Amino acid sequence: MGSNSVEDMIEASSGVHFSGFHMDGLESKNIEKPTTSPGAENVHKQPFIIGVAGGAASGKTTVCDMIIQQLHDQRVVLVNQDSFYHNLTEEELARVHEYNFDHPDAFDTEKLLDSIENLRHDRAVDIPNYDFKSYKSNAFPARRVNPSDVIILEGILIFHDPRVRELMNMKIFVDTECILRVASLVLLSWAVTSHCKIFSADADVRLARRIRRDTVDKGRDIGAVLDQYSNFVKPAFDDFILPTKKYADIIIPRGGDNHVAIDLIVQHIRTKLGQHDLCKIYPNLYVIQSTFQIRGMHTLIRDSLTTKHDFVFYSDRLIRLVVEHGLGHLPFTEKQVITPTGSVYTGVDFCKRLCGVSVIRSGESMENALRACCKGIKIGKILIHREGDNGQQLIYEKLPQDISERHVLLLDPILGTGAFLFMVDNHLLFAFIFKYHVTNFSTGNSAVQAISLLIKKGVPESNIIFLNLISAPQGVHVVCKSFPRLKIVTSEIEIGLNEDFRVVPGMGEFGDRYFGTDDDDNLQAVAPMQLSNQSC
Repeated sequence: MGSNSVEDMIEASSGVHFSGFHMDGLESKNIEKPTTSPGAENVHKQPFIIGVAGGAASGKTTVCDMIIQQLHDQRVVLVNQDSFYHNLTEEELARVHEYNFDHPDAFDTEKLLDSIENLRHDRAVDIPNYDFKSYKSNAFPARRVNPSDVIILEGILIFHDPRVRELMNMKIFVDTECILRVASLVLLSWAVTSHCKIFSADADVRLARRIRRDTVDKGRDIGAVLDQYSNFVKPAFDDFILPTKKYADIIIPRGGDNHVAIDLIVQHIRTKLGQHDLCKIYPNLYVIQSTFQIRGMHTLIRDSLTTKHDFVFYSDRLIRLVVEHGLGHLPFTEKQVITPTGSVYTGVDFCKRLCGVSVIRSGESMENALRACCKGIKIGKILIHREGDNGQQLIYEKLPQDISERHVLLLDPILGTGAFLFMVDNHLLFAFIFKYHVTNFSTGNSAVQAISLLIKKGVPESNIIFLNLISAPQGVHVVCKSFPRLKIVTSEIEIGLNEDFRVVPGMGEFGDRYFGTDDDDNLQAVAPMQLSNQSC
């Protein structure tokens, strides 16, 4: 198989591709299934969870309905916070007119969290129907909600509990200022006219929604509705609902009438649904779009029978794509040029203060692609190696003197565990001459420490772009959480790590396969030396 071209592999492949699974039509005989970590088993796609909050009768349900209608080709379910009101006790029922349904304690948040967790883990749940006449949750008939691609959580206080907020991929607040502006006007109107005349102003119509809903759907008296509004609804909005507006990613004025905002939200959701689950969590993670060419090249470099020549050739092709994609995330300015025809072309000019830093040894395999894309670019080097079982970090670095003023492309083909975050002492450093491959286990460690070293050298975190071919989810979590302003660009996300902390399905010891060296544990250390930061 090692002699096959990528075009042959593409022609042989068929079916939907999932990283780490064998494609139909490819030989898979005598291949031992790797032992994966528990997190790698039973992999299922995580749902995209949207929270929609706002004041009473602000148009939340209308916004949710419009999103559901536009996402008709996706599985979408709506979970309303109103279904999780506590059952009232006999004492509370006797004084129901004094019960504050707009207080956070009125909701059974634990039951809500349990339902969301079940849906996230691909388990159906039964959502109770809360009866606003008896003020009890009716278990029968409950509403069966199946796991779906998109879960919309709607409620006035859906942003109040931080545990619920952390589960959301997008938070939308439907603005309700108009209701507060006319509260006194409508109350005055009710006092003057027994018919509660509602004027044609848009704000009055919005407040009328609550009156109509509570009187028709919940069987309440109109006077009691207005009393509840003045005594509980408006104070609760000021004390509990409005403060959660700061957590929103998107604020929609005019609710369902704002078609432009809803269209933009739907477009964003569609984009996220087409991404890897980790991209929904971390906006600083970028996975290049998979094509048949990329899948074919991944198949070849992952094949244990592929020759060194083919491995290097197709690895270089993939690395070039990753580098080009990473360069696309650099800042740019608009620039106009005159074409040979005498016309004006408006384009862009990328930043010129750029350098690369390779994590020795595997990272050096990415240098040629970077030089091919950026002629004359300065490239620094960092070596961070785990010495034996004592965990001592042996470090060598040679970086441009003005690296703090540059954008940095950090090069390392495999992001593994990303574990063991250590701060680096840049005064006493060690240089090594060795024949040793940094394993996938320490690759993530090296990446995190390399990033820490760059930041300690004065490089702004937002100026670092980490480029690699494959990434384990565990490493992505550690790096993205530790450095939220750094960007990661990779070509594929792996299943995970096996019991030996090796990336699976992976591609083996990348450095040994690329440079054609044996996995030799011999390491020769040179005496410690004080290194100056010389320009590369």
